[in-house]
Parts: sequence; structure tokens; C-alpha cells
Amino acid sequence: MTDISAFGGFGLGLRRDHYRDFLACDVTVDFVEVISENFMIDGGRPLRVLEQVRAKLPVILHGVSLSVGSAHGLDGDHLVRLRALADRIEPLWVSDHLCWTRTSAHNSHDLLPLPLTRAAMDVVCANIDRAQEVLGRAMLFENPSSYLTFPEDEMAEWEFLAEMSRRTGCYLLLDINNIYVSACNHGFAAADYLSGIPAERVRQVHLAGHTPGEIVIDTHDRPVCDAVWNLYESAIGTLGDVAVMIERDDAIPPLAELLAELDRARAIAATARAELAI
Repeated sequence: MTDISAFGGFGLGLRRDHYRDFLACDVTVDFVEVISENFMIDGGRPLRVLEQVRAKLPVILHGVSLSVGSAHGLDGDHLVRLRALADRIEPLWVSDHLCWTRTSAHNSHDLLPLPLTRAAMDVVCANIDRAQEVLGRAMLFENPSSYLTFPEDEMAEWEFLAEMSRRTGCYLLLDINNIYVSACNHGFAAADYLSGIPAERVRQVHLAGHTPGEIVIDTHDRPVCDAVWNLYESAIGTLGDVAVMIERDDAIPPLAELLAELDRARAIAATARAELAI
């Protein structure tokens, strides 16, 4: 199984609104990330655009439908198509989410929570082992945003992720906004989450916006808020070389606005790491 080397850089999600920008000029990013399922096809314009961008920049494949929490196991056809896309694009890495999305007969297209139990751990690890075997590479898995917990829970989410990465050899995609959203919704300390994550297993960081309210919703439709920037600042200095990305999936602004956010992420990381080096 191919391991994953550390990659320090700053990137954006490649969205249709910005295809023209990425094709016409050199955008000041170190990589792009795409939603895997949007390109798991035999042809078409999106795949042609991705191949053209890949000729200039590293690409990360980020999935939303692997469903490693599914008690029915993984969809074999999905894995075959994902492997074909990975072979074609040769990404930095392939990632997905700690969640389930489907039953044996239905795909919800939502990132659904799973109980944080030892039984669920066994299911998740078996599914990750199979996915990594088929893909021939280690994967990254993202912490989800959460709106409910289960009475059966036997551990904190960060403990689950740490044990999962230890057992399977997978790596972690740390979504800072999701930590903030879940901390607000469930009343735990975000600092406890960060201190419980094995920093050496983190290869990527996501930053995004959310909708505030009595229940905070992870919507990716607005800029990163100050509270999430502050949490990122407290985390980034301890993570070493990681790929940092701004996520925007709705109300997508002009590319210049996202690049300005990315510059802020660069500046915060540089300052945090300089202070640690003193």
C-alpha cells in the first residue's frame, strides 16, 4: 500500500464557476481539490478540464459517497470507478469522510453520523482496509460536522479517529470548521479535540464557513468566520507540513475573494510556526 508523504501547500476546491480562471492563467495555489464523484465518468467536459488543470497543478480527490460506516460494506462498483479515476489523475491522495451515506438499496447523498462504539470501529476499519487495498494506497478521512450524538457512544470522536488511523494506517483530513460546528452543537471544548488528534497523522486541513444559530450548520456558503480562524491558528503550528484548503460549495464568490482568504491562511500559518520556532 502506497504511503502518503507530507505536502505543505495552500489550495482551493476546483469548482465549475472558476474553470475558466484555472484554464486561462496560473492561479496562485499549490493544489486543487475536487469532489471525486463528479469525475467518476468516462468522459465529458468536467473530466477534460480536470486533466488540463492536473497538467499544471497537483490534485486531491475528495469523496462524499464511500460510506465507510456502512454495515453492508462498500460498493464494489464505486471502488472500481474511484480506482480508475485515481489511476487517470494520479492525485496527491484520495480522501473521504468518517460517516455512512447509504444502505444496501439507497444512497442518501448525506454525510450521516455513526455511533462512536467499538462495534462501529470494527465496521469502519474493515471498510477502510478494503478501500485502501482496492485503491492500492493509504487514504485520508475527514472528521464530519455533527448535529446529534448516540446514547451508545463509548468514546469521543477524536479518540475514534485516533484509533481508526492507528488500526488501518489511514491518515486524517482535519476540518477545522467541522470541529467548531460540532463543539458548538454538543458543548465540548474544541481544544480537547485538537489535543486528542494525532498530529503526525494529519495531512490536510479544511477551512470553511457555516450558518450560525441555535444549531450551527456546516453550509460552506460564506467566508471563514473569526472563531474558526482562531481555532486554525491554535492548530496549524503543531501540525507540520499539511495541505490547507478553503472550501466553498455554495454562493461561490469571484476567485479573487477565495484567494484573499487563502492568503490569510498562509499568513496565519507563517506567524504561528515562527512563534513556535522562537
